[in-house]
Amino acid sequence: MTIQVGDHLPQVTFRVNGAGGPEAKTTDDIFKGRRIVLIGVPGAFTPSCHRNHLPGFVEKQEEIKARGVDAVAVTAVNDVFVLEAWQKASGADGIEFLADGNAEFSKAIGLDMDGAGFGLGPRSKRYSMLVDDGVVRVLNVEESPAKTEISGVDALLKVI
Repeated sequence: MTIQVGDHLPQVTFRVNGAGGPEAKTTDDIFKGRRIVLIGVPGAFTPSCHRNHLPGFVEKQEEIKARGVDAVAVTAVNDVFVLEAWQKASGADGIEFLADGNAEFSKAIGLDMDGAGFGLGPRSKRYSMLVDDGVVRVLNVEESPAKTEISGVDALLKVI
């Protein structure tokens, strides 16, 4: 079942880059007591993710935070090392990168997809959401993984 507005995020463990290397962080560690814009992408460095989706959130993160948002985060079904490289290549300082390497989060929220036809295996659908203290307040899910219209930064800014 796909997560809906008003639902609590499920408890899963992400991997993030810490000072000493990869660290495990639970959903509560990341979202509890915070208001976060979370974007989900099919994969780091994939064309739409790298050129069309993430850049808008990088460019407008201060505008997002000015609306009472504590952080902007991105999650992808990639390992923590790939996400670290993507963060650096994207100049995405200030954005939190949450590795969902086994698609546990994507599956738990019902926003996983099968990218096997493209040689990608399990992936996340493309979406953006506003999460307030672990509760989904806004959810924008794309019909096609190649599009960034519904889930893009401008669409999200209109509703937060």
